[in-house]
Amino acid sequence: MPLISTKGVYGLTAMYELSKHDKKTPMQIKEISSNANIPQNYLEQLLSKLRRAELVKSIRGAKGGYILAHAAEDIKVLDILVALEGDINVVDSKTSNPILNIFFDESKQNMKKLFDMNLAKLDDYQDKYNEFLHYSI
Repeated sequence: MPLISTKGVYGLTAMYELSKHDKKTPMQIKEISSNANIPQNYLEQLLSKLRRAELVKSIRGAKGGYILAHAAEDIKVLDILVALEGDINVVDSKTSNPILNIFFDESKQNMKKLFDMNLAKLDDYQDKYNEFLHYSI
């Protein structure tokens, strides 16, 4: 089983789309769905969870949609994943070997540190992507 399911990947993708959108104008679910290539029905479920976690706000009405509940700099990738996946676990159960239990506990803490970046920091990967495009042409 993967560490992060489709739910986490799609949710993080949707949040990243929202972070790139004008902060004052709500983004409609069909636009998020289209831009992020996420099935709209599934996206509705994810956004509902993210709203309950107070990571997004929903705006009702004809010009309604979704906006980030906080600045992208204040939303951690870990918060998004935990809201959608529950706790980040490397393994689902303890072993009978205490040494391996310590190893897996440390691995879990290291994963949490890795995902402790804010949503805005994902923009740094744009430079890496551009470098990749430059060298692969």
